[in-house]
Amino acid sequence: MTEINYVEFQNIAPEDFIPVLNKQTTREHLVDHALFDIALAKDWILDKVRVDQITGCKVRAIVIDTVFVGWCGIQYENDGYEIAIVIDDQYWGIGKRVFVDILSWAKDFGHKTVCIHLLHTRPEYKFLRKIANRVYESELLGSKFTTYELSVN
Repeated sequence: MTEINYVEFQNIAPEDFIPVLNKQTTREHLVDHALFDIALAKDWILDKVRVDQITGCKVRAIVIDTVFVGWCGIQYENDGYEIAIVIDDQYWGIGKRVFVDILSWAKDFGHKTVCIHLLHTRPEYKFLRKIANRVYESELLGSKFTTYELSVN
């Protein structure tokens, strides 16, 4: 079984983030944004480090062996906590394990609910609908999302 390591952003070189963040299969599932260069990557990393310092939040790079494969976390957005998982398509199979780990973090923080916002272009996730308290359409940063509100047990 592959070991997943969650590493603080400041322990990953900014240039390691760029290939994953700029990859087309990653970008098509995220809000439209400019391609990252080293300066934008450094600014984005600093923003995520600040989010990580907010009570109830945790943002980590995902590393398998010594390879950066994505990032994940609990962020505070729109008056609530949201889960984010962004993984290089070569490693999508680890997503469920990352999801379980993040829900464990949410439980440790004492969160009652968390949301997952998936860009409207993504297919419905039946397993999320099945476990969600509610599913609704939302708009964030000018884009439409399907939002799954989950109880943290």
